[in-house]
Amino acid sequence: MKKLLILGAGTGGTIIANQLSKKLDPKKWSITMIDKASEHYYQPGFLFLPFKLYGYETRADVTKPITKPLPKGVTFLNEEIKLIDHENNRVETDKGVHDYDWMILALGTHVAPSEIEGMEEAFGEHANTFYTLDGALSLQKSFENFKGGRVVLNIAEMPIKCPVAPIEFVFLADYYFHKRNMRDKVEIDLVTPLTGAFTKPEATRVLNEIAAEKNIKIIPNFTIGRVDGKSKTIFSFTGESVPYDLLVSIPPNLGPEVIEDSGLGNGAGFALTDKHTLKSQKADNIYVLGDNTNVPTSKAGSVAHFEAEIIVENFLRELKGEKPLPDYDGHSNCFIESGFHKALLFDFNYDTEPLAGTFPVPGVGPFSLLKESHLNHLGKMGFKWVYWNMLLTGHLPGDPLLPAQMSRYGKDFSPHAEDAGVK
Repeated sequence: MKKLLILGAGTGGTIIANQLSKKLDPKKWSITMIDKASEHYYQPGFLFLPFKLYGYETRADVTKPITKPLPKGVTFLNEEIKLIDHENNRVETDKGVHDYDWMILALGTHVAPSEIEGMEEAFGEHANTFYTLDGALSLQKSFENFKGGRVVLNIAEMPIKCPVAPIEFVFLADYYFHKRNMRDKVEIDLVTPLTGAFTKPEATRVLNEIAAEKNIKIIPNFTIGRVDGKSKTIFSFTGESVPYDLLVSIPPNLGPEVIEDSGLGNGAGFALTDKHTLKSQKADNIYVLGDNTNVPTSKAGSVAHFEAEIIVENFLRELKGEKPLPDYDGHSNCFIESGFHKALLFDFNYDTEPLAGTFPVPGVGPFSLLKESHLNHLGKMGFKWVYWNMLLTGHLPGDPLLPAQMSRYGKDFSPHAEDAGVK
């Protein structure tokens, strides 16, 4: 009996478990998942919890038991991983030792406010993060009690999970305070180490324009050094300061310590990964997907979905004695809420930035790329059902409308051909 070990039962691990449980002969293979958590989070919902928008109000709106989306035939172990001994194909946990023939690393990432001086101590009534469930619920109370002043969202450093979430948050804050008829009493600032609202030039231009229309100030090139909770001020390493009345923080995002401790990481806990095959660069029988990779694309649920399809294909090829194919192109796809029941849609990869156009059908859509629309908002709202019922359960692979590799159809390359490397 061959053993497949999946570390992490979040989005990536669960998708892989559901897909491979349908592909591997249960008489020849056992599949075991290990995770210390007891709940599976619908993390896109964290964005809405602080504002109580669109039905996201309580913990129950974004969680299910961690075993709920797992397939039958997969053994789940609620254990904490202590060491990955990849030279001897063994994993040590707080409850025992587990050996394997093949492993898939899907341990995600975590926020580390302790990495910034004073940040953790400042968290409370006037500061927190929506990148954790408890933090998002805490911010809910802070926003309910807010009477006016300066709301500052600060990104500590990159990379972070879902790099569009911070700009979404300030857009929704604008909408929220308009709904409360107090927008004129609130200043909203996005303080970022980037040169603008996003990491890609054309998308940054579009998002910056929307922010300006909403009277949201973007303070670029700000690398935070410390937080002073008593004076309610953040300070950069170069001496700049930004006062706040309410701080929404995106702390440093780090990969799991166990990846680093096990010699599989890049220095920040992200596993060294071939960006096209998604194999570990440190072990021949390990694949890596999701937020704990170091591949240069977004850390987002769609990325885990597309990576999973590539990994399943390559894993099955290797079982037949064939070489894995370098097929992953960095494809990422995400809706960006902009408030007032509108959203944008980005679709891009390693080589092509988000461009204007229609998705998924050229000229038809129904979704518009790099442009606000109500239909895009409906797509964002409908994704929750898709996530629990289609994505996690492994029913999307092979969907011609949402391929693992980015489609060029429907995108307007003409104004951006030189930047995108298109001849």
